[in-house]
Amino acid sequence: MAADILVSRERVMNFLRWVVDRLVNLEVEGKYNVPREGGFVLATSHISRLDTPFLMLATHRKDVVGMVAREYERAPFFGWFLNKLGVIWISREGYDFKAFRQASAFLKKGGIVGLAPEGTRSKDGKLMQGKPGTTLLALKTKAQVIPAAVLGSADMAKRFLKLRKMQVKVIFGKPFDLPQPTEGQSEKDILELATTEIMLRIAALLPEERRGFYADHPKLRVLLDSQ
Repeated sequence: MAADILVSRERVMNFLRWVVDRLVNLEVEGKYNVPREGGFVLATSHISRLDTPFLMLATHRKDVVGMVAREYERAPFFGWFLNKLGVIWISREGYDFKAFRQASAFLKKGGIVGLAPEGTRSKDGKLMQGKPGTTLLALKTKAQVIPAAVLGSADMAKRFLKLRKMQVKVIFGKPFDLPQPTEGQSEKDILELATTEIMLRIAALLPEERRGFYADHPKLRVLLDSQ
């Protein structure tokens, strides 16, 4: 990031911390699972527009950037706010080569790129089937993946109406390498297996009622037992 962008971003982050300190009880679990340096793909569950700012606040790293759907760029104030945070805007229509080039370059410089494999917000809070974009980014850059989950970020309106602080919890899992392809595997099979692995790691961080599409996957129990 250019120096002027970093200064602008830090000012916005400081303001955001000030606001969150007053309006939110933010709990962070597994913060030491985020290494102090090095490029990583941060794969998270997604239930609210606020997930990206909370993930950025939850880590000691200052070089975390989120990939956010381009439709939010036009949202009043919110688009301006995310621009100040330096997010990478990505189109949901097809493969956004420009966005993935930006993300790859950021990873190669040692930064963390956060994105939601589901591709959109879950309306009921339950994990949806993952899409291959996160997997492609991690495989092409050879970056490890850090699974993450955000709880409580969708309750803002409900909490404010009751004049209560938001209760938000961010959970970071341990970094892991994606499964290596074996001889004879097709690209489709590789992407499906690796995407499922990412989603299961996220599901293992969520309460049972939020595991959604992956709730009954046989490997999920193995991951839960190993925690």
